[in-house]
Amino acid sequence: MDEAALTGASDQDLLSAHVAGDPDAFGELVKRHRDRLWAVAVRTLGDREEAADAVQDALVSAFRAAHTFRGQSAVTTWLHRITVNACIDRTRKAASRRSTPVNDTERMEQLLEPHESAEEPAQRKDLHRELLAALAKLPVDQRAALVLVDMQGYPVAEAARILGVPGGTVKSRCARGRARLVPLLAHLRGEAEGGTPMSGGRNRTPGTSVPPATGQSSTEPGDPAAVKGGGGRA
Repeated sequence: MDEAALTGASDQDLLSAHVAGDPDAFGELVKRHRDRLWAVAVRTLGDREEAADAVQDALVSAFRAAHTFRGQSAVTTWLHRITVNACIDRTRKAASRRSTPVNDTERMEQLLEPHESAEEPAQRKDLHRELLAALAKLPVDQRAALVLVDMQGYPVAEAARILGVPGGTVKSRCARGRARLVPLLAHLRGEAEGGTPMSGGRNRTPGTSVPPATGQSSTEPGDPAAVKGGGGRA
């Protein structure tokens, strides 16, 4: 495909072209979706280096397994599923090497979006950092569900397709995750009620947050430089 054809092609057409041997089609898919894949990975893992490795694992897996795609879901759903699987694999492997989740203050601060670091008040940065640190303490299955539904804004049905579980399972994981977050973030409620939002971002629905029912938060900007070669599972 030439550049114009690549830009105008659907995701499924690009994946088919890649399987057929087009050398540029998969790169166009990566360009379209890497920002959201990065956002899911960095929120789920709580560590930029781990997230970069998870995304690269997922992209290599998708590159190699493209011929197995049967069109039963959207290409973006398929890519997100592979990315979430890569994140869960890394979290479980890390858990066998250490007894506590990643919650280092300096690392969590790195997860703040660049525009927040430069423009948001210091108090909001602190609240956001505490929210991310609390999220990192959840079991990975609950964390992945909350990241997709409450932070990335996916409908439950779409999150269920990404995670490969029933919608009811996503709802229960989100409910359990929120219940675990409440005591971790209870000390922030007074500050939020006093006029400072507990967390937020570019795409948040006003007035929502992770601990209550169904907030929607920002997407993490992509980190193209972090996406490099690697291996993973389909």
